[in-house]
Amino acid sequence: MRFETRAVRAGGEADPTTGAVAPPLHLSTTFVHGPASEPIHGRLYAREGNPTQDRLERALESLEGGERALAFASGMAAAATLLEALPPGTHVLFHRDLYHGVRTLAAARFPRWGLTASFADLADAAAARAATTDSTGVFWVETPTNPRLEIVDLAATAALARECGALLVVDGTFATPALQRPLEAGADVVLHSTTKYLGGHSDVQGGALVFRRADELARRVEELRHELGSIASPFSSWLVLRGLRTLACRMERHSANALALARALAGHPALVELLYPGLESHPGHAVAARQMRGGFGGMLSLRVRGGRAAALAVAAGLELFTNATSLGGVESLVEHRASGEGPGTTAPEDLLRLSVGLEHVEDLAGDLRRALERAAGGPAAEPRP
Repeated sequence: MRFETRAVRAGGEADPTTGAVAPPLHLSTTFVHGPASEPIHGRLYAREGNPTQDRLERALESLEGGERALAFASGMAAAATLLEALPPGTHVLFHRDLYHGVRTLAAARFPRWGLTASFADLADAAAARAATTDSTGVFWVETPTNPRLEIVDLAATAALARECGALLVVDGTFATPALQRPLEAGADVVLHSTTKYLGGHSDVQGGALVFRRADELARRVEELRHELGSIASPFSSWLVLRGLRTLACRMERHSANALALARALAGHPALVELLYPGLESHPGHAVAARQMRGGFGGMLSLRVRGGRAAALAVAAGLELFTNATSLGGVESLVEHRASGEGPGTTAPEDLLRLSVGLEHVEDLAGDLRRALERAAGGPAAEPRP
């Protein structure tokens, strides 16, 4: 069955009791059990899970090709629970360009958990190998990365991880399973902030882990999720399930818009650099073309000539791109990532991250050109036909 069909149908089977086509929403926090707490219906209390979350997890298993999926209250809850479940003494090797929240988490929590961390260019095979230690137990990558849109070769990194006896964890938030399926390339765990493209409408917060195998690590993570109470709520699960049904067609449009926008702005004199893996000039384009299918995603970043002040002026001058954090919704967003991340940021001060939405691309291109021209002190440019 092709991905588009599975995205519509996974977790979307009709309710056997009522025949409802839309997945039911079960809001109960407690479930009938026997006098000795026998779980007559397979569950006792909402902190263990709920029927709507079960549907979402089955859908994610189908879309990613994993044996066990676990849904969480947020992407950071998923990341933190996975990391806390690692054995003390584990060294986690992160790619150098990384979601700021995970970097902050490692600095704050790893000493308490008995873990160590380092950062390297895992897109460079020699650098990746040189950064490993005898205790390296996890390689942690994003591809494309946040916010520099770097590309990491998943198959090569998975091979190195196996050679080291380590796991490969891939944050698949930017690409989604519609464009890239890391488990097929050899990864062991895929992480998603379901808040983003999987939900798709900027109205739900959630996270998920999908494990290649329903193994001891997956069991430990599920146990920790129960202890910490970091499950996805029924309504959040229902909203993500709704988002999955349109994921394939949304990612097709997001990708097409982002590529057209990147081509329209490439070489603009107000830009130092435009970062988008769909451009042939991108250093990771060949790898991205090999491991991504059907597009290169809806995220691109601009580095504005003139530094921080110029980048902020461009962000302030945009009308169709809303200044807001997050990504993956139907509306286009812009964020000065260094400001959003705050102290300790590794994002360049001249960088604006764009989440390209589903509006008409000529309108978006015109908005960006006018903002770039105003920030540079020149005349506003009209959109290209």
